[in-house]
Amino acid sequence: MGRAGWKRALMSGSRPAHVPVLIAGGGPVGLAAAVELGRRGVGCLVVEPRRQVSTARPRCKTLNVRTMEHLRRWGLADRLRERAPLPVSWSQDVVFCTSLSGWELSRFTGVLGLSTQGDRFAETGQQAPQYVLEEVLRAHVAELEPCELLLGARVAAVHQDEERATAAIENEAGERFEVTADYVLGCDGPRSVVREQIGSAYVGGQALRPNFGMVFRSRELWKHVGHGPAVQYWVVNADAPALVGPLDRTDTWWAIAFGVGAEAGRNSAHRIIDALAGTAVEAEVLSTDPWTARMQIVDRMRDRRVFLAGDAAHLNPPFGGHGLNTGIGDAVDLGWKIAAVLAGWGGEQLLNSYEAERRPIQERVIAEASANMRVLSTELLADNLDDADAAGARAREAAGRRIQETKTAEFHSLELVLEQRIDSSPVIPGDLGTAAVGRRLAHRQLSDGRSLFDVLGPDLSLLAGPDARAQADAFEQAAETCGVPVTRLDLAASSTAPLVLVRPDQVVAWQGAGVPDARKLIDQVRGGV
Repeated sequence: MGRAGWKRALMSGSRPAHVPVLIAGGGPVGLAAAVELGRRGVGCLVVEPRRQVSTARPRCKTLNVRTMEHLRRWGLADRLRERAPLPVSWSQDVVFCTSLSGWELSRFTGVLGLSTQGDRFAETGQQAPQYVLEEVLRAHVAELEPCELLLGARVAAVHQDEERATAAIENEAGERFEVTADYVLGCDGPRSVVREQIGSAYVGGQALRPNFGMVFRSRELWKHVGHGPAVQYWVVNADAPALVGPLDRTDTWWAIAFGVGAEAGRNSAHRIIDALAGTAVEAEVLSTDPWTARMQIVDRMRDRRVFLAGDAAHLNPPFGGHGLNTGIGDAVDLGWKIAAVLAGWGGEQLLNSYEAERRPIQERVIAEASANMRVLSTELLADNLDDADAAGARAREAAGRRIQETKTAEFHSLELVLEQRIDSSPVIPGDLGTAAVGRRLAHRQLSDGRSLFDVLGPDLSLLAGPDARAQADAFEQAAETCGVPVTRLDLAASSTAPLVLVRPDQVVAWQGAGVPDARKLIDQVRGGV
């Protein structure tokens, strides 16, 4: 069935329609997978129960440097920034304080990849509520001819054979119909039906202490903030040890009260807000979201034609802002690999590499986020913090030292974000012990002002230094013989080596001064051996 044929079949009611890729879940991860696939010409159907993007629970608010680089590659970075309520220029700070109107204990600047200093990345991070990202991605999926977003429906069951997967889709009226697919992506969150259907299960644990999240509106709160603009304020006082931050620059805020259960939080929401402010303020609670941190990862992320990504595959505490961003990385990895297989140049080993490459990264993120959770506002409580005497000054100085010692890694985590290393993969033939292979290509600015990332091809890219032109010619010929698309870039100066082979996800697959057997190398990178 042609690219548009499955869409006509689906819309006309003929059953079963067949789609190359079925994506269960239209949150950020499912939508990102659709964008990665759709921009490569792969037909995909995204099935999402929510007709409207929910603004009541903004969930994730940090888009890190790596996610923004992918948005740049998709042509969406500027669109996202235009929609974001908090420009990067507005604040790059995190403040620890006894209350929004109380004493400042410590401060971090240039946090969460928001610093515009340096040249390590093509895009700075961006603070934006999750719903802003979802709205931008939904709009782009609607622009992509190969993609279809089916709202008000859910994937209720999945089964598969050697030739295809079949999904039962249920609409709001309880009516069911079937869609077959070459591949199914389970991006349907912690309660994933797809995960259940393939018999995969979370392994790990959860925190003992509950947390109470809420979104509230207060038109007067900003006039009580004595610490200037910040993307987060960590409040350290016994009445409300909590984390609070603005969703916009006018009157909407999010907060997390640590150690507070659902019932207690709902009963004392206004008291918590007053304690955060350090004074009584008028406020309207817009939504509540009780939660407990989970540190879990599935025992397997693939069953033949079905894959799991994002929260359906792994969960981590939110501290450091890594969860959504790790899910976007999953979507990118799966998207280009499935597209390569469907285009005919990718082999089965390419699909086998998904879990091999992503699991160690997901496990490291879980470990880092869990470490960040060890010291929250509850662990920073101390006597005399609000006292205006010598004892208070000593207490605040001690608290500031501890904050800097224990929380720096949470807010300055570029090594985790940019240096995510693939330690083992069946499709990376290069020496994984070298500095560059298995890592994101080092960013650099070209002489014309563009980023090196801007000139990479959509599939494989071969960067050739001035002394490697002949070797690059031989490599191109081998790639053409193998039917593998390679974009050659002759650079005025070498990158990390005379020849560098870069994957669509901007990861270095191989580098060297010459290629002893170019066909063998290409065959491994494409997943053919």
